[in-house]
Amino acid sequence: MALPLYLVGLSHKTAPVGVRERAALDPAAGLPAALAALGKAVVLSTCNRTEVYGVGSPHRARALLLGRGVAPRHLYVKEGVEALRHLFRVAAGLDSLVVGEAQILGQVREALFLARKHGATESLLEKAFQSAVALGKRARSETGIGAGAVSVAYAALDLALAVFGDLSGLVVAVLGAGEMAELFLSHLRGEGVARVLVVNRTKERARALAARFGGEAYGLSALPRVLRQADVVVASAAAPHYLVGPEDLPRRVRPLFLIDLALPRNIDPRVARLPYAYLYNLDDLERVVEKNRRAREGEIPKVEALIEKALADYLEWYAGHRVREAIRALRISLLREVARELPQADPGLWHKEAGRRAHPWILALKARARDFLEGPPCPQAVSYTHLTLPTNREV
Repeated sequence: MALPLYLVGLSHKTAPVGVRERAALDPAAGLPAALAALGKAVVLSTCNRTEVYGVGSPHRARALLLGRGVAPRHLYVKEGVEALRHLFRVAAGLDSLVVGEAQILGQVREALFLARKHGATESLLEKAFQSAVALGKRARSETGIGAGAVSVAYAALDLALAVFGDLSGLVVAVLGAGEMAELFLSHLRGEGVARVLVVNRTKERARALAARFGGEAYGLSALPRVLRQADVVVASAAAPHYLVGPEDLPRRVRPLFLIDLALPRNIDPRVARLPYAYLYNLDDLERVVEKNRRAREGEIPKVEALIEKALADYLEWYAGHRVREAIRALRISLLREVARELPQADPGLWHKEAGRRAHPWILALKARARDFLEGPPCPQAVSYTHLTLPTNREV
């Protein structure tokens, strides 16, 4: 038989966000019911994909997603080695919207954990997802697939780290309380900054954002006071004119690092002429992002080589797994046959005679498994018919 894994799913490559929203499975409500309907399966559900991995037929998984309002054209179905290859590509970050992003690896691990919690895994799925997580770690530690910032918000943090080396003990001011400010503060977590100061025209929004990241909130009128305290300023406010000019930055001994993420810009370009100020804008950051994106894409062949090696390792394990299962069933079958033929004999003799009869078959099974492993490492359809147990008549 072929490797009995399947995948049915949709992603940002095949479905718009509205369809992906309908397909998403909430871990607390939708997921338990879905797993109960699917039987043995692992569901990977993120903002960019919903994928069902299982063993056997993909029909129930396909019906589940179609029942959630997904059209057939949005779905992809993969079976056997191709399903496994897709899982490995996902875990390694090659199928992500941003190549090499790190969040997906934790999501793959969490999908396996939730399936275990609901008793929905079995040996092939366990091994597949464990191998995928191990591969994802190797891809990020042995290649540069995850190196460098590939978002503007993360590039801003990279630049700050490049200037200061370490942000511990520094004061970071964020001008604006929108999505870009939130993304930057998310990346800033764990850098050990002393204070986070959030400035916004609407102080209520500043207060809400500051509360999420342990910061302090200020209205726009307090901006001059905030600038005097800050070591790093990240500006992303919606404003029709400059909010920070050279006259707002009195002479200081410590350097001041400013990143203007806004369009129109928040910071007057003349600020860059001040000897103690270092100003970067969106164009600077986009150049960094594009350079890093190209570098990541150059690492893809290295990651693909790791994927092919992981596939070969899995198939080697699977061949051994099939042999072990076949040998176990063969021994049980022959033991029953001997017991029927010699009902008065000692059980020890039954086991000895069953072992003698099984020996040539075990050698044949192992030899055929070796023959399979010496073939192409990743065939499109792997045949295991040579591992079929003999019938009692053949013994």
